Amino acid sequence: MNKATLKRSISLPVLFLYGLGTMVGGGFYALSGKVAGMSGIAAPISFLIAGILAFLNVFTFSELSSRYPVSAGEAKYAQEAFHNRWFSGLVGWFVILTGVVSAATLSVATIGFLQDLVSVPESIGIIVLVLFMGLVCAWGVGESVKVVLVITIIEVGALFYILFSKGENMSQIPDILSNLDTHFTQGFPGIGILSGAFLSFYAFIGFEDMVNMAEEVKDPKKTLPKAMIWAVIGTTILYVFVATTMVLTVSPNELADANAPLAKIIEGDGYLVSLFFIIISMLTGLNGALVQIVMSSRVLYGLGKEKKAPQLFSVVNKKTQTPIASTAFATVIVLILALFFPLVGLAEATSFIILVVFTVLNIALITIKKQEEKAPKDIKTYPIWLPYIALLACVTILIFKISQ
Repeated sequence: MNKATLKRSISLPVLFLYGLGTMVGGGFYALSGKVAGMSGIAAPISFLIAGILAFLNVFTFSELSSRYPVSAGEAKYAQEAFHNRWFSGLVGWFVILTGVVSAATLSVATIGFLQDLVSVPESIGIIVLVLFMGLVCAWGVGESVKVVLVITIIEVGALFYILFSKGENMSQIPDILSNLDTHFTQGFPGIGILSGAFLSFYAFIGFEDMVNMAEEVKDPKKTLPKAMIWAVIGTTILYVFVATTMVLTVSPNELADANAPLAKIIEGDGYLVSLFFIIISMLTGLNGALVQIVMSSRVLYGLGKEKKAPQLFSVVNKKTQTPIASTAFATVIVLILALFFPLVGLAEATSFIILVVFTVLNIALITIKKQEEKAPKDIKTYPIWLPYIALLACVTILIFKISQ
């Protein structure tokens, strides 16, 4: 009897949109106002710094995913570099932790969006939402990705609506630049900008999840690197422009107090438009959480295959072609976290954990590149100084956060 395997059904355009959907979504819709509250009118700089940090690290993931295109990729990368099964398994579990904490963050955010429409007990809303997402993820990856793609198109379209409807406010930029002392009455908010960058980095988390779809992607050694790089570039540009429009349209303090900051921006466009944006905000939270549950279950599936987790998690259901046990486990952990922890705390915890993982994987790539005399011909490689710079950037922002 042949064991069921994952189905290769994801092409480059689909993977690019999937990657875009893992980043452009609930993180930005929920936290952009909180970032504005930290860094004020300089919020776009926070998003730019976070985007640069993501961009530096995407090359590390691009090369590692090209070398080892497997599920639970991060654990595989650590194993190849350090040859320690215990440590590589620990890295895999850290990635799972990132995914479930992130999914919990977005679940809490989604219920917050919903409460702008109707009064719903938070705990009941979270339970129903998380269980629904678990069922969708168990249904099938093709179906999950299709849901993600539809929501991605809607949420990106909504951000473009803001750019076009409020874009005239960017005419204020020359005046702001020439009168910075007026806008920063207490000095340039360097600490606030860096704090905002740390929090806004959460909105970029997702490109690294793409490596865990490796066994379901067509021609992964070529497809994964391209999709990841372009997804990060597209996301950074979009965030910086939209964040600029936001702080030029509504005061940062008002944005910080709003459950749905993007809906706050277009309040003057009428009730129906505001309602539409609240619904979109809910969809983005659902979309991002769905992606994180898929990612967590795939990493757990990969760890099960490598015997670094119970082998039950490596079993693929023949009908749905998805790992049911690992999906159920991830869903339960998401539910527990979402019920007992607040939004910003969950987001910052996610950013911290993923930056620790990035630090380890940059060291792993440096180690792998130093150990080999010549890189294999069929993989995508980059100069060794790139992971060094990415490593320095990760360590710097982590030290900043710890010192706060």
